[in-house]
Amino acid sequence: MRAVNSDEPMPYDLNAAALQTVTENGFHPQFPPEAEAELAALVPVSTPGALDQRDLLWSSIDNDTSRDLDQIEVAEQLSDGRIRILIGIADVDAYVRKGLALDSHAQAETTTVYAQVRTFPMLPEQLSTGLTSFLENQDRAAIVVEYVVGTDGGVTDARSYSANVRNKAQLTYNGVGPWLDGTAAAPPKVAASPALQAQLKLQNTAAQRLLEARHRMGALSFERTETSAVIENGQVTGLVAAKKNSAGMLIENFMVAANEAMARTFVEKKVSSIRRVVSQPARWDRIVELAKRVGGALPAQPDVKALNEFLLKRRQDDPDHYADLSLSVIKLLGPGEYKMQRPGDDDGGHFSLAAHDYTHSTAPNRRFADLLSQRILKAMCAGASAPYTDDELNTIAVHCTEREDAARKVERTMQKRIAAVAMSGKVGQTFLAMATGVSAKGTFVRVIDPPMEGRLMQGTDGVDVGDKLEVRLTRTDPARGFIDFARVRALPH
Repeated sequence: MRAVNSDEPMPYDLNAAALQTVTENGFHPQFPPEAEAELAALVPVSTPGALDQRDLLWSSIDNDTSRDLDQIEVAEQLSDGRIRILIGIADVDAYVRKGLALDSHAQAETTTVYAQVRTFPMLPEQLSTGLTSFLENQDRAAIVVEYVVGTDGGVTDARSYSANVRNKAQLTYNGVGPWLDGTAAAPPKVAASPALQAQLKLQNTAAQRLLEARHRMGALSFERTETSAVIENGQVTGLVAAKKNSAGMLIENFMVAANEAMARTFVEKKVSSIRRVVSQPARWDRIVELAKRVGGALPAQPDVKALNEFLLKRRQDDPDHYADLSLSVIKLLGPGEYKMQRPGDDDGGHFSLAAHDYTHSTAPNRRFADLLSQRILKAMCAGASAPYTDDELNTIAVHCTEREDAARKVERTMQKRIAAVAMSGKVGQTFLAMATGVSAKGTFVRVIDPPMEGRLMQGTDGVDVGDKLEVRLTRTDPARGFIDFARVRALPH
């Protein structure tokens, strides 16, 4: 039992810090009583008149602990070599009715916030991990986005409709990915079903075609390292980095194609919508300079195809340092934003995906923009009037962007706090790092191993994004989310 006057510091309460951080950034984790009352009255639904696709071999692939399953997938081999892909998206609108309390709360929050030690859902978990989630062997209402992938990776014959579906296999990236990559045996559910094995391999073939086609169009090839906390007995003991495998890339490519198909549908039907836009990078000159350092050459004006060709070559020539280069380019490209688009408008598209038409539509449990896209689609298919005016769409788009920026701030702050807790015993040690941000707010670096970010407090002169350094950890302050470094020396590029 701890003595009252003990000088031993109390463990930093990351759960309480997460709640404080989301609140300080304008989120409201508690659902209002009116929303709770609506939730209590909800019952499982199926969509009258919808297609019955419960007999198809649907499966989901997500993180090990995820229960908010927004999507399921199934593929069909066509006789001419093409592959039909069906993406089932949770019909959240069937439960969250426009203008009522649950909807008003979701529109105010706009996004689920992931703080690693705690998740703050946009919608109550009874919905996002229950009634609307594609849990295994449960009948669910869905919006299906269907498209055909050609042998060249081109996407045709896109259409969307309502269906009743059933997830036959709830799978994980860590289980399916190594099997698809040929580095591990099939997970038990896959090993027990030859039909599921064939289905996943067909999906992977389609995903590879989509990826190759995206690369030909100039979509950027990044290698992003996701960092998560190691938690033992409720305490953070370290940090680990996980890279995407074939299962993660499969889902990513399917969702990108589904979002493009949805956006093109809105264009073809001449309806207003919200787009996901990544503008041309403001700091293209710095990207050009980074390329020149490693023997590459990029044009003076932003060119996504040229940038992707450079990135692909660097990944082949120097795979050990490709993740560092990817991170620098990601930082310099800047974040995306939501924009309202009227019929005939040109929003400039999604620079890093090389996509002229792109929206968010595949995660309606977690993003309000996706729920909104679902409502626009359903009204369009029913021949009903648009659920939102252009002015409403514009206001929502601006708010979604602002809330997404706030969510990223929460996630960055908590990542720093988690890292500060994990690294509190390593003050004085030196690490290899790369500069990831230089602004009036300071100079920031990312340590490669263990993966963490902090501020360079000493030796900042002449440092810019992409520079490699040896740094010494000088201080950690979990309460303020501070991890401070001093430059020991610059390293060759």
